[in-house]
Amino acid sequence: MDRRTVQPGAAPLDHRLHHAVPGEGPLPSTTGPRGIERKCRDLRGHFKPAHPLADDAERTRKMVEQVDGPVVLVGHSYGGAVITEAGDLPNVKALVHITAFAPDAGESPGRINQGNPPAAFDNIAPDSDGYLWIKQDKFHESLTQDLAPDQDLVMAVTQKAPVGSTFGDNVTAPAWRNKPVWYRVSTQDRMIHPDDERRMARRVNPRKVVELDASHASLASQLRAVVDLIEEAVRETAG
Repeated sequence: MDRRTVQPGAAPLDHRLHHAVPGEGPLPSTTGPRGIERKCRDLRGHFKPAHPLADDAERTRKMVEQVDGPVVLVGHSYGGAVITEAGDLPNVKALVHITAFAPDAGESPGRINQGNPPAAFDNIAPDSDGYLWIKQDKFHESLTQDLAPDQDLVMAVTQKAPVGSTFGDNVTAPAWRNKPVWYRVSTQDRMIHPDDERRMARRVNPRKVVELDASHASLASQLRAVVDLIEEAVRETAG
């Protein structure tokens, strides 16, 4: 594929509510190893943990509309629900779910987790204002067990706690019904049950499913594999 004629834009939605990977930041805007130019947007700063799903989805649509060209939306964790709700724009060519929620119409991330609680479900505690925190002394075993403890220290003390009600917001019109999907399962995920990830992957009829022996924080522990899957989605939907 010739990068002189094919320059698809990839817009990762990096929406990690409980963890921001130090030193990672957005995926770099660079020319990929296969000659595909990635144009990445870091959307983390545009989301607030108290916003309802509809607001996050609308902000995502506005960001996508600013991209002059095709877009591949990438969602991690709750970000999967956001791209599911927001990915209906004409220039969105594909969705990539990285250990992410992919709710159906009338379904919420909270409903998915409550139906089949993940291993670390009891390590999430609400404060007096309804924000959900992962207990600091349980953070490593809950979310980043495949990282060295010193790597996740910053994540634990700077976690972005969401309001619990955010997880109760239902998706209205899932974009995966009309867009091609790539899905990545983390088999050691303790924040979303791996069986739920597999179930969501099956029902979105994905072009490809990849299972990796990784925690929920696979963006940090296996970033290369994440980028490979995004690049595949970009290549196969270019044109």
